[in-house]
Formats: sequence, C-alpha cells, structure tokens
Amino acid sequence: MTLPTDPYILLSYINTKLRDEYPSLEALCDNLDIDAEEISQRLSDAGFSYNPEINQFR
Repeated sequence: MTLPTDPYILLSYINTKLRDEYPSLEALCDNLDIDAEEISQRLSDAGFSYNPEINQFR
C-alpha cells in the first residue's frame, strides 16, 4: 500500500480510515500491512500524535 507523502493528506487519510473502518491504529496497520511506528513518526514530525481514547491523530 502506498500512503500519501504529504503529512496533511496522510493525516486526513489515516483519520478517515480510523473513524470509518478501524477500532484502533493497530487494527488499521495490521489490516493494511503498514508500520504503525512509521505512520506515528511521520505524523509526529508534522506535529500530530495518536490519541487512542478518541482513535484519532490530533
């Protein structure tokens, strides 16, 4: 799976998937065979962090 390279488009893509299809970041990453650490780091570099209580990056 190729993920968006722009951090804001990536944020929108991941948060939409989390909201509509997956109960957690782990479930999303397992299903799409992507690395949770990589996603978290890329979004962290743009100033966002994952909040498991709301299942979204903010």
